[in-house]
Amino acid sequence: MTPQDLMDIARDHLGEFPLSEPDLTAGSVAAALLTAAGNVYTGICLDIHCGIGFCAEHAAAAEMLKHHETQIVMVVAVHNKGVLPPCGRCRELFMQLDSRNSECRVVLSEDHTLPLKELLPHGWRAAKAAL
Repeated sequence: MTPQDLMDIARDHLGEFPLSEPDLTAGSVAAALLTAAGNVYTGICLDIHCGIGFCAEHAAAAEMLKHHETQIVMVVAVHNKGVLPPCGRCRELFMQLDSRNSECRVVLSEDHTLPLKELLPHGWRAAKAAL
């Protein structure tokens, strides 16, 4: 599977829509991840008050975990203006799910990916171990 293929799958789930109030929305960001087993899982973000929303990558990871998989080969998040790199919280989540995810290819554009370990060179576990 190419980065473009994964981007296309994520885009299929993209589309912001309102929830109970106009400024509470879902779907402004969609994510897709490819696992070592060859499965693709998707998710959308929830933008809601009080910090209880979550990123599309978290939703995709939850779908993956429901199937008892932990190893991610490639991941992408998209919004209406293009690709978004995962936030620090998502990067750390992937690392804590499976240490092999340090090699996960993070799609930054159709022709550019980086391993997660380059986007999170000093993760929480590494900092904790140094104490």
